[in-house]
Amino acid sequence: MTFDDLKELYEKKKQKYGENAYQYVSELFIDAKLKHKKDFKGNDHEQSWRAFKGKNLEKLIEHIITDKVTDLGLAIINGNTLERSTNLQEHLAIVKRNLLIDYGKFGCHLPDVDLVIYNPKNSKVLAVLSIKVTLRERIAQTAYWKLKLSHQKITNHIKVFFITPDEDQTLKNKKPIKKGRAIVEADLDGTYVLSENPIETTNKVKTFDKFIVDLKKVLK
Repeated sequence: MTFDDLKELYEKKKQKYGENAYQYVSELFIDAKLKHKKDFKGNDHEQSWRAFKGKNLEKLIEHIITDKVTDLGLAIINGNTLERSTNLQEHLAIVKRNLLIDYGKFGCHLPDVDLVIYNPKNSKVLAVLSIKVTLRERIAQTAYWKLKLSHQKITNHIKVFFITPDEDQTLKNKKPIKKGRAIVEADLDGTYVLSENPIETTNKVKTFDKFIVDLKKVLK
């Protein structure tokens, strides 16, 4: 099972559901898991599958949004590329510098984010995205990075967004509110859900199709 296989499954969902294909990402991964297990050789398939799913959900979101981000005159890059590369192109080196958090005598460090959206004309970072299967995986950490970014003049304009299929349904209801939903409502700029399950939306918690709409607002 490869990411290309996953993209092929998503394109089939698009043929069937059109722009609403994002609602069936969890269903897509159920199908992918069967193929992954068939191809798997080892002792612990569940562990291997969780790693594959987390890594490739991130890639799938990038695949889904890249064309629309580009249409806005923006560009997108994986956070790991900025973190690990030592020989970046000049404009990406500037993107990296524009995202660094200053810890004083402890140096400057990049926040842990999955995708970075920036203006290719001036390398200004506009938004960062964290992408996880459930909120409990990293939502408090994402809120921490939002706090750190907001405390620096050079980074306080950067929007911090979270994208998730919310498979444990932490975001489903406004009341009684769960801790994960409280964090995204209070501390993040927006959270977008890829699910066919209904959710109670607010100006901070929305369905995934509203992501590009909100990204356009960042440009104004």
